[in-house]
Amino acid sequence: MGASALAGIAHWVDHSRVATITLTFTLGAALAFPTALYPACQMARRFDTGRRFACFFLALGVATVGFTALVFAFQYVASVASWHEGVSLHDLADWLLFTTATALYQFAVLGLRLYFPYGLLALFAFGLWFATRLR
Repeated sequence: MGASALAGIAHWVDHSRVATITLTFTLGAALAFPTALYPACQMARRFDTGRRFACFFLALGVATVGFTALVFAFQYVASVASWHEGVSLHDLADWLLFTTATALYQFAVLGLRLYFPYGLLALFAFGLWFATRLR
């Protein structure tokens, strides 16, 4: 998934941002893979190959997008946190909630496009591979 993101933003001039975004997508996928693989294997054991593919495709896809969005939100909150000093605990909770919601929205609008087309092809290939190898 990091390579898919890199393919979409390799033309950018700011190489530090390219590296950060590529690392974000790589870390999100690395966290999602083991988290999604075990439940997908347990769920897919009782199905035929077509349904096993659907289990793996859905589990790996949702977990990858979810964990990458979470990593992006952590980075976003950390970068914006330096702007807010001396706030109360109530204000901090509100700020954290709205900042995280903003980060997730920004990832949905700007980040999801970096999964296409290479990330989707990789997800299809891994889903098919795991569906045919499961016994």
